[in-house]
Amino acid sequence: MKIALVHDYLNEFGGAERVLLALSEMYPKAPIFTAFCKKGSAAEKRFFGKDIRESWASKIPFFAGKLHSPLRFLAPLIWGSFAKELKKYDVVISSSSWYVTKGFGEICYCHTPPRWLYGYKTSMEWQRFWLVRVYGQIVGHFMRQYDFNQAQKVDYFIANSREVQSRIEKFYRRKARVIYPPVELPVIGSDPVRKEDYYLVISRLVGGKGLELAIKAAVKLGVKLKIAGKGAGWGSEEKRLKKLLSDKIEMLGEVSDKELVELYSKAKGFLALAENEDFGITPVESMSCGTGVIAYKGGGYLETVIEGKTGVFFEEQTVESLVEAMKRFEKMKIKSEECVKQAKKFSRERFEKEIKEFVAEKIRGYEPRRFDVIE
Repeated sequence: MKIALVHDYLNEFGGAERVLLALSEMYPKAPIFTAFCKKGSAAEKRFFGKDIRESWASKIPFFAGKLHSPLRFLAPLIWGSFAKELKKYDVVISSSSWYVTKGFGEICYCHTPPRWLYGYKTSMEWQRFWLVRVYGQIVGHFMRQYDFNQAQKVDYFIANSREVQSRIEKFYRRKARVIYPPVELPVIGSDPVRKEDYYLVISRLVGGKGLELAIKAAVKLGVKLKIAGKGAGWGSEEKRLKKLLSDKIEMLGEVSDKELVELYSKAKGFLALAENEDFGITPVESMSCGTGVIAYKGGGYLETVIEGKTGVFFEEQTVESLVEAMKRFEKMKIKSEECVKQAKKFSRERFEKEIKEFVAEKIRGYEPRRFDVIE
């Protein structure tokens, strides 16, 4: 079979890009169609040597840097320009998130329906600027219609969590199979790692990730906190967060996968704080390194963290609620082996097996799209 992959764009290397990388290694001859691939970006480095086919929009000056977000209304033209070429392939698999990357008569691996279109918190929180808010509401009205129509052209949906599965049903009236994303970090040595006295957050320095909450809770408790990640987009979140720091809080910037494993392994606990998280790879990465998790009780975290065994939940997005959970966590004895056991449920091997079975099943017994619609 001739297989093609489609992805929003290649800039940062986050959870969605890890899924795409796994797919591209499963199907090494499949080209990757994308809106743009930013030169020198973390994603470009990780996809070096792959057959990347960028859209015409990548030639617009500064599009890959700052303009792809405000010019998001170009998405229909961008993906429409690939339509003719994609028809040459037997199977198209799209990796779809916020850039409305769907509608090619494909198997769509949906990380989430675009959060900005359906009222969920986004990393940039553009709603706080009235002019941008008005612009976004106008563009959003037409993009929601486009997004829904494109979703009806998808042959089969795969959701990355039950949380996203429910969103696909709610917003698209479509069924979806849940196949959890692959969680894989490099193995560094086999000797047990000695825990150190700090909590850890791994996140881009953007809004909607609960970073301010983590800092204020750490300051209130007087505990050490390390934050790994860099800023992104137009936001000034990094500057704002730095004003809240104490001498026990470190902002480490971007780190390598090797450094990531060391940070996870040595931390006494990991903080997963986003509200309505789609899936959340970082808590699983933490558990794979034997470190328990303190997570907000919502979204995809409910599908990965086991209360009392691999971590604890807090119920409100407040400093008080998080502090109370951290105090409970301090009194618990989280077993590293239980964390590792839970993380193995989200392995790369499991992901590849389930994807290949899904593709084979749908190719052998292809059904018209109308049977995949919720009446």
